[in-house]
Amino acid sequence: MEKVTEKIVAGIITIGDELLIGQVVDTNSAWMAQELNKIGVWVQHRVAVGDAWADIWDALQQEEQRSQIILITGGLGPTADDITKPLLNEYFGGKMVVDEGALANVRHIFERVLQRPMIERNLAQAEVPDVCTVILNKRGTAPGMWFEKDGRIFISMPGVPHEMKGMMTDYILPALQEHFKLPFIAHRTLLTAGIGESFLAEHIKAFETALPPYIKLAYLPNYGMVRLRLTIRGEEQSSLNKELQQQFDHLKQLVAEWMVIDEDLSLHEAVGKMLKQRGRTVGTAESCTGGYIAHLLTSIAGSSAYFKGGVVSYANEVKQNLLQVDAATLSEAGAVSEETVRQMAQHILPLVDTDYAIAVSGIMGPDGGSPEKPVGTVWIAVGNRQKIEAQKFSFRFDRQRNIELTATNALNLLRKFILSDS
Repeated sequence: MEKVTEKIVAGIITIGDELLIGQVVDTNSAWMAQELNKIGVWVQHRVAVGDAWADIWDALQQEEQRSQIILITGGLGPTADDITKPLLNEYFGGKMVVDEGALANVRHIFERVLQRPMIERNLAQAEVPDVCTVILNKRGTAPGMWFEKDGRIFISMPGVPHEMKGMMTDYILPALQEHFKLPFIAHRTLLTAGIGESFLAEHIKAFETALPPYIKLAYLPNYGMVRLRLTIRGEEQSSLNKELQQQFDHLKQLVAEWMVIDEDLSLHEAVGKMLKQRGRTVGTAESCTGGYIAHLLTSIAGSSAYFKGGVVSYANEVKQNLLQVDAATLSEAGAVSEETVRQMAQHILPLVDTDYAIAVSGIMGPDGGSPEKPVGTVWIAVGNRQKIEAQKFSFRFDRQRNIELTATNALNLLRKFILSDS
């Protein structure tokens, strides 16, 4: 295949009524955009359309005018509302034929994997337009399809995320690299905490202004933290990598006071990495977050090396019976108090036998607040068997965001405590 030298841009079309009504969140587009960016393809547009022939057709025509690569997910199932395949057949002027490789794959899945008989509807999934190159679906029954038209590439894949990812990884990304001459793109990312986006931008204004035009700085704020990402784009990989690293080292010096980690990691990943490197463990005692902090910590593969367990002490009797919080403390200071979270942290340490503890208690809303302790009032304690530190926070958002902010600040307090304990 002849390689193309101009900047390569892509458009993503996701198909399904469930995406438009919010029943399903489109994670496919984000993942595809990340993977395409890694190989030098820039995603300029992302479009979601329902299961309507005219809307899908219009989206294809629009993307054909502005993108060299059009990636399509969804609408390839065996039911009547899955209209992507017949539409693409008409769009590219083909006729439907049975692909023997796709048919063998469908038979294998039903006979060997699912161990149940096929019906005619399932066999129809092996039918494809005769003007496409078939992409084998090793993780499902619906094959992918690769079309070429007027220098454009159209790729249709199932909407099931793990099936789409298999096709992208095994075939599509390598094939795009073969077909196009792609530029080199590289990123360096760091994570900051304890400084707002606007203050951070003002602090590094001179650095950002001095960047060459082929290096871009992006601010990615989220729940009290800001990621800074430097991106470089060009042709000569070795020299660009060197220059990017020099600029990144300069940026790290400028934000050292607030930097959590100089990698593209989440806060809970960064805390887990710290614990693992030090051979230390943590346990959690959670009231208002309902186990969310434990969930974040254990969402990372290998977290059993540093997370032992936790207690969700939502009710006061659980705080008393499991975490040995004094009844007098609960009646006098209340469940949302410094005294309570200190005792929660103190007693979770021997209960799960860990080096460090996190304890949280608060009022997440929308109800439950008072003039003395309004919704968003949170107490967080972190520490070890020698020392417990506690801090009060006042959030002002909805319940879910208050929970997420509580978890973020609890993990950041633990991070700072570990650093001071080193």
